[in-house]
Amino acid sequence: MKKKYLLFDLDGTLFDTSEGIIKSILYTLGKMGIEETNRNNLLRFIGPPLVAAFEEFYGFSHEKALAAKEVFRERYASLGVFECAPVEGARECLQALQKDGRTLCVATCKPEHFANMILEKFGFSDFFQVVVGSEMDERRTRKDEVIEEVFARLDKGDVRGESLMIGDREHDIFGAKKCGVESVGMRLGFAREGELEEAGADHIVSDFKALRALLLTL
Repeated sequence: MKKKYLLFDLDGTLFDTSEGIIKSILYTLGKMGIEETNRNNLLRFIGPPLVAAFEEFYGFSHEKALAAKEVFRERYASLGVFECAPVEGARECLQALQKDGRTLCVATCKPEHFANMILEKFGFSDFFQVVVGSEMDERRTRKDEVIEEVFARLDKGDVRGESLMIGDREHDIFGAKKCGVESVGMRLGFAREGELEEAGADHIVSDFKALRALLLTL
């Protein structure tokens, strides 16, 4: 069955958003009295829900993690959101897929408001029929919740067999599995070595050229 509905993660998949996220995490940690010099510890924040990441990576209580999220947004909303760039080959791939008649969607744990700001600034908005992210008040932060909302907004019935989730982190793969959707892991993002394999991605590609080749068979 042809994969007509393609769901793309944003951070690390369509866009390299590392600069804005890392600078805003450093700002947050500094405000909270934590000095962090290990870049790998900061890269872990790209992909997963922000509050859960503060809880897991720094042992914050839920209340402290919520406070950290607000500090993060002090900088990110004004500066960090646009400290990013499209991943090489992304635009050309989306253009080809759109021409091929695929229905393109964004499924991200990033707040939907910020996702739309980025897509609009870089001229990506017209590629996507549906853009779904988390809510600013911490609703819909899990990837499976985001994927389910994509299907709800598409309103095409059960199209899981015709759908594909494309992302660069284990959260994308786990979310797809929970929703019964086939997945593609992209190595161009911020996954640790072996992460996509361990998560059980159905397919793994290195870049958008390889993704286009793969989709010719799906």
